[in-house]
Formats: sequence, structure tokens, C-alpha cells
Amino acid sequence: MEIISHEVEKLFDPTGILPGDRYEFLLNIEVPEDDELYSENGLYIKLIYAVDDRGPRIAQYQIFESITDTYLDFALDEEEEAAISDYCKQFIE
Repeated sequence: MEIISHEVEKLFDPTGILPGDRYEFLLNIEVPEDDELYSENGLYIKLIYAVDDRGPRIAQYQIFESITDTYLDFALDEEEEAAISDYCKQFIE
């Protein structure tokens, strides 16, 4: 899997209930054709990246097909999650 572009936005919690900071990332990704996740329509991952007293981490993520915005019920493996977390860490304020 390769991240080809991204968008990031810092989320604001007007209630102050959630500790730390939250960021929403949209990651456009490419996967090899032989990967079970592959789609001709392209893929993106929408994720919430949290930075709080537990440290920086992926709080949640969802994978979507790009053209149709169809949710795909797949999970990333630990190595992929670690790579994405490292990638996101570079772009937080």
C-alpha cells in the first residue's frame, strides 16, 4: 500500500469532553492489483488521529472506494496501521 496524497483538518471539540487534539485525515492510497483490497475505482482511508496523554495514535479509520464513496469492510494489518500512523504524525500541528 502506498499513500499518494492526503488532506488533514484539525477537529475542534466545543464541549471539551475529549482530551487532547483530534485530526481528520483523508488518505488517497494505491494498492497492488493482487491485494484483496484492490479496486479499479481507487481507494481512500478516512481516519481520526488522536494526540492525547496516551500518545499519538489512530483512534478510528474507515476504508472507502474513491469514485463511489462505498464503505469497504476491511481492516488494515498491524504493519499498515503503523506505517499510516507514522505518516500522519508528520503532518499534525
